[in-house]
Amino acid sequence: MSLGGHLREFRNRAIISAIAILVGCVVGWIVYQDVYDFLKQPITDIAKAHPGANIDVNFNGVTAPFNLKLKVSMWIGFIVASPVWLWEIWAFLVPGLTKKEKRIGRTFIGAALVLFAAGVYMGTKTFTNAVELLLGATPDNAANLPSATEYFSFVTRFILAFGLSFMLPILLMALNVLGILTGRMMLKGWRFAIILIATFAAIMTPTPDVWTMFLMSAPLLVLFFGSAALAVALDKWRGRREAKTRPEWMETADDKASAL
Repeated sequence: MSLGGHLREFRNRAIISAIAILVGCVVGWIVYQDVYDFLKQPITDIAKAHPGANIDVNFNGVTAPFNLKLKVSMWIGFIVASPVWLWEIWAFLVPGLTKKEKRIGRTFIGAALVLFAAGVYMGTKTFTNAVELLLGATPDNAANLPSATEYFSFVTRFILAFGLSFMLPILLMALNVLGILTGRMMLKGWRFAIILIATFAAIMTPTPDVWTMFLMSAPLLVLFFGSAALAVALDKWRGRREAKTRPEWMETADDKASAL
């Protein structure tokens, strides 16, 4: 396919993904209040636990409520449309799929959706601890009125980071299927991978406690080593398959005459 063909394919898949996200935004706009109450629940609980303190989100502007509703709706739309944009990304990276490869692709997308959902779920469980740790130190007879825009931006990015990070195995396996990264290369770089995962977890978890960082880094380490083991098994399977289909004359040593 020419460069122009790739650009046209990228444009078409980007348009499809954008339309799916837009439809998801409509859904997010409808369920906004329920999601708002859920994401704000940690502040509500902290306010109840500290009756002497004034803790709540603050809308500092006439347009702030509308802007927040729009941003949260877009965030919901991105999550709701994940099956579509995940498939479009995969189909663009691996074009010209055969029927068998399409079945494998659907398996990859199914696994990606499960991992993404698991990451989002883990993020929803973890951000509560983060908010309680950060705002729980507010003394009695004091006011803590964080900006609603800043608070919800922090929470939505925090949850989304968990969801995207849990798709690490899909990225590794895609690189393995494309022949870019072998299982042995993954295992040899395990020290570097641990450092990267720990650094990523430290950056994405803004709280200073080790427990929140562990909740993100531990699953990522398990997913990384599981992906490496699966990649090694796939490499061996592909090696055996190629050995069976390789012509016999190619197995002849360089210093010997082949039957051909």
